[in-house]
Amino acid sequence: MSSAIAAGSSGVGPERTEPRRRGRLILAERVIEKVAGQAASEVSAATGRAGGILGLGAEADPQARPHVDVDLFADSADLAFSVGIAYPGSIRAATEEVRDHVVRRVRDLTGVSVRRVDIDVTFLAGDQDGSVRGLR
Repeated sequence: MSSAIAAGSSGVGPERTEPRRRGRLILAERVIEKVAGQAASEVSAATGRAGGILGLGAEADPQARPHVDVDLFADSADLAFSVGIAYPGSIRAATEEVRDHVVRRVRDLTGVSVRRVDIDVTFLAGDQDGSVRGLR
């Protein structure tokens, strides 16, 4: 049996290489941005804006993802969100829920740890129709 075959291998089929020697995975900032934005939108109290041109005339949209900027490092990221928070409700509780959920989901889905999450609450969104929001 060849010494290049990983321990525990049956020796049948192609030789296996240790995971750390297979190569590396590089995630673009845009990938982290999409994952983080989707994670934030999964929190019912957070919403984004849609419409407008260059940010002018944009309106609260319960189906829009919150805006996120990402600074990506080797294996960690800093995130900055612009979100609307459902009104009436606790802004502090909503932002903590967004922060906790985003950190957990980004880590679970990408393997990137989130060092910092800055949240700018840019507007308060009233619930006009009382309907449950779906996946955005």
